[in-house]
Amino acid sequence: MAIEAPAARPANPRFSSGPCAKIPTFSLDKLADAPLGRSHRAAVGKAKLKAAIETTREILGIPADYRIGIVPASDTGAVEMALWSLLGARKAEMLAWESFGAGWVTDVVKQLKIDADVKTAEYGEIVDLASVDFDNDVVFTWNGTTSGVRVPNGDFIPADRAGLTICDATSAAFAMELPWDKLDVTTFSWQKVLGGEAAHGMLILSPRAVARLESYTPAWPLPKIFRLTKGGKLIEGIFVGETINTPSMLAVEDYLVALDWAKSVGGLKGLIARADANTAVIGKFVAEHDWIDFLAVDPATRSNTSVCLKFTDDRIADGAAFAKAVAKRLEGAGVAYDIGAYRDAPAGLRIWCGGTVETSDIEALMPWLNWAFETEIAAQA
Repeated sequence: MAIEAPAARPANPRFSSGPCAKIPTFSLDKLADAPLGRSHRAAVGKAKLKAAIETTREILGIPADYRIGIVPASDTGAVEMALWSLLGARKAEMLAWESFGAGWVTDVVKQLKIDADVKTAEYGEIVDLASVDFDNDVVFTWNGTTSGVRVPNGDFIPADRAGLTICDATSAAFAMELPWDKLDVTTFSWQKVLGGEAAHGMLILSPRAVARLESYTPAWPLPKIFRLTKGGKLIEGIFVGETINTPSMLAVEDYLVALDWAKSVGGLKGLIARADANTAVIGKFVAEHDWIDFLAVDPATRSNTSVCLKFTDDRIADGAAFAKAVAKRLEGAGVAYDIGAYRDAPAGLRIWCGGTVETSDIEALMPWLNWAFETEIAAQA
């Protein structure tokens, strides 16, 4: 017998973990002020890029002496610029507990061939943060987008560290408190928490990171797209809107619109509250159903953006096939798009709960999640 589908439906079924849902008030006509067909080096283009940088600083509370640059190739480009430009001056320590962190390990150990200690943890776990040696340069993700595991806070990072901290914060920025005094290099991309368009990354440098750039030259050649210095000095233009390569002014306008919306909902505190409220809905659902659980083992490390779930029912014979079938049912019903677990992660679901997602949509999704589970269990019986 068919299981009755819920009556209510999410108004917006877009729960993808990247690119993520647009801001709730988004419409294409909001981008009408984009200076299309104009040079990004013209006064109007430079003004837009600088506004994107300074509004980012304002909302995230980034110190005035930190540089913020818009760089190519999304968060990946920003991280690679940091790795290629800064590492090699001293030993590195790589922390990884999910796919993207593991990717940075590959780049540092196999491509750059830097002397590095590698600390890893299984999906759902986190490395022993107390064991990290900050005499080394330390590379880590703040929030594991593919595992739903985040660092609980920055207390594990000492103020008197000798090495640099290089933090991939792409699914954390605008949803979690980032302790800027503990972070020397921070990166993120527009298409995550603010639902911006892809291809642009943000690179944030502390004075310590700038000092390293101006005093150290890597042993390997740097492609033009990675070069942050010239003649031993930081290329300051990058950090006032003079980008290395041509940015999309349409995407820049979209980011500016999203930043304005972020201010309208209370800035960083408002965005964090929205993400926390969304995650709390899923937490309540998990507590009430014994066939599903968070992938993150420790509640203190559970992400409030990329919420990863696993099925725990003993009746499930093939976890991967079951999870895919549930995700397919939800997509087919038009109530949840792109919520299957990341391809390298354990089988399950991943529901984006960042601030652009309305809590009412998460609430409407939960009965559908129960419907898809029960329907699939009945189908395999």
